[in-house]
Amino acid sequence: MNSPLLELPGAVPAPEDSLDSGVPWHFGDPFGEQRAAVRNAVVVDRSHRQVIAVPGEERLSWLHLVLSQHLTELADDRGTEALVLDSQGRVDSHMMVAHHDEVVYLDCEAGSTATSALPTMGTDGTQSLFEYLEAMRFWSAVEPRDATGEFAVFTVIGPGATNVLEEAGVTEPPTEPYGVAALPGGGLVRQVPFRQVYTADLLVPRDSMVDWWMRLTGAGARKAGTMAYEALRVEALRPRVGVDTDDRAIPHELGWIHTAAHVAKGCYRGQETVAKVHNVGKPPRRMLLLHLDGSLEIRPETGDPVHRGERSVGRVGSVVLHHELGPVALALIKRSAPVDEQFTAGDSEQERAIAATVDPDSVPPDTGEPPGRIAMQGLRGQ
Repeated sequence: MNSPLLELPGAVPAPEDSLDSGVPWHFGDPFGEQRAAVRNAVVVDRSHRQVIAVPGEERLSWLHLVLSQHLTELADDRGTEALVLDSQGRVDSHMMVAHHDEVVYLDCEAGSTATSALPTMGTDGTQSLFEYLEAMRFWSAVEPRDATGEFAVFTVIGPGATNVLEEAGVTEPPTEPYGVAALPGGGLVRQVPFRQVYTADLLVPRDSMVDWWMRLTGAGARKAGTMAYEALRVEALRPRVGVDTDDRAIPHELGWIHTAAHVAKGCYRGQETVAKVHNVGKPPRRMLLLHLDGSLEIRPETGDPVHRGERSVGRVGSVVLHHELGPVALALIKRSAPVDEQFTAGDSEQERAIAATVDPDSVPPDTGEPPGRIAMQGLRGQ
């Protein structure tokens, strides 16, 4: 469904082939919208995201078994992140989680899918995320429903965001990571860790979208589109399923261990891979930020290869234009590839291969030997 905000003056729709189709891409000045998010506050319409509501007495214990995150003790008005993995521990779906008023809300990419637990379901072995959750209910006291028609997601970003929320009627905007608070008139607001910039997602009643947009912009938030949001997301090293992931991606490669995947709890699909790589191995790839050389007209596309010399060492994910960094991209790069050398990103046959260098601040810290391997070495030494 297209957002009613596309009818507002100045709203430019995202391209039809974009994952952000159906919502404003920008409002005439994408770079100005990015700068406003860093200096003051902006509001972004992300109402194309899917929202799933999970009420029911056993909502936490059931989700604890189905998702990758530890959820049995998730307090009311708290949130987190979670994944659905396939049996090999590869990422199917990512979702933001909020527990509010005896309901758990999951918001995720539109069209999110999961590998079917039953091989006969789905011609390609997948089903929608909601269908997967429905299939996993069995006799649990839960009643998941697709609440996309009930709630729309807005995101407010910037150092002035809490002031905007207060002016818009949120008495105590959440300031702790993943804190949740009620919105006046229904819905909720959840704080999201977004690397130094205050960010909050709002689940507003869909029939009040325009009213909430006017309330937030009237409180001082500048109108911004998904083009600005994507640039800030990439800078913050936050991956996006379907763009920064492929059919081999595991949580360790994307920075989702602890954040969205728990390493100690058992009983969820893909847990064996999560625990094994964490305890006795290292992921084969890591997500890095690439600075792209060349003209703005020639840029790699999602899915293009990354080469070191003649050797393919990675895959391009999100490609954006940042107001300060210029053209940058997230990429999954082999762990064995040196990060202080120049790469080539893009498909040379399509004449979009350009020089690329790794942002050193994006390189994950070396955590040393995995704990399980250290324990085994200690046993051998006894």
